[in-house]
Amino acid sequence: MKRRTFTRLAALALAAGVAGAPAMAQEVLKVGAVAPKTGPLAGGAAVSYWPNVKLWISDVNGRGGLKVGGKTYKLEAIEYDDQTNPGETIKAVQRLVDQDKAKIVLPPYSTGLNLAAAPIYARYGLPMITSTATTDKADALSAQFPNVFITLGGAKPVVQGVVDTMVKLRDRGDIGKKLAMVNVADAFGIELMNEAKPAFKKAGFELVYETSYPLGTQDLSPVMKAAKAAAPDAFIAWSYPPDTFALTEQAIVEDLKVGAFFTAVATAFPAYAGRFRTAVDGVLGIGGVNADGEAFKAYAKRHEEVTGAKPDYWASAMVYSSFQVLEKSIEAVGSFDNAAIIKHIKANSFDTVIGPIKFDGHNNNPSFWTVGQWQGGVFKGVASTGRDGAVDVRKKAAWK
Repeated sequence: MKRRTFTRLAALALAAGVAGAPAMAQEVLKVGAVAPKTGPLAGGAAVSYWPNVKLWISDVNGRGGLKVGGKTYKLEAIEYDDQTNPGETIKAVQRLVDQDKAKIVLPPYSTGLNLAAAPIYARYGLPMITSTATTDKADALSAQFPNVFITLGGAKPVVQGVVDTMVKLRDRGDIGKKLAMVNVADAFGIELMNEAKPAFKKAGFELVYETSYPLGTQDLSPVMKAAKAAAPDAFIAWSYPPDTFALTEQAIVEDLKVGAFFTAVATAFPAYAGRFRTAVDGVLGIGGVNADGEAFKAYAKRHEEVTGAKPDYWASAMVYSSFQVLEKSIEAVGSFDNAAIIKHIKANSFDTVIGPIKFDGHNNNPSFWTVGQWQGGVFKGVASTGRDGAVDVRKKAAWK
């Protein structure tokens, strides 16, 4: 577990002293952030999570700081690498609160690490607005941990979005009914696979090949070879970033001929299109955004200016939006009373870069993107549970 801090405050204070200016009156507020910088999920966190921590703190400080009860605070991030290890996530949260005295602790990255850390956030009474967790356990979580909020949706609506998209392609004659479906064997992949199998069967599809593989599997060529041998009309993978890239690579190598190719986390990453170039055209993936919306375009421009990297087309904006919800609630409450902040989050709607967010009775955000597709070099949303800006889905052409 490694710690790193960053702030512009020290440099500004030094410059003020040299120039003979009065000392800065603003206090420093410690913001804790814990997510992978090493381990299997480090690549995903490096795209969707860590840049948005930097961007949000830059934006808040650029506006003058966080305004709380008559005081204005400059934010300083304290970062811990949990090494994609739930035990390290929990230890980092404890250290942030008990030793670092962080007033704000941002939620971790990924479904599994968020679910593992929920009890420790609840023990400290910390608001936990998850932004990278996909689970149908929102009702159970909110009953057990009233401080936990889900923004990215659950397995049922995500799966339903994929099913509806495949039904549309099938009914248009773009694909047949035979599916190959695989999953990474962790909380994310298992929950989605368990939900998807009966949903596709009910929709009239035939599962001709299925398998799972351990998190961190390096060689997925046997999976793709077996999938191709089953002669499916569509391929679906409930995957994490390393396997999303590896499965796509093997699909191209094997020349998998399908009318629909869907992979999950990282399909929306700019690096995915950077790696596979024109071959990504028509590839489907989890999530999406209103890529043509002014709010997203302004956010993406600022993200690149501050972090030097483009955001992804799914979780990045949601991560930033979750920080906006927390910021607005703290300022509205006017204190760091976590119970009051949680109550405010439950009761209000928030305008964010992803659009309005308002949680239902189970602390679940009911409106989110479920399926996107690479079209003309942009990953555009094609299915959602209530977001504006969807485009029509296309058949996957041959790999280029």
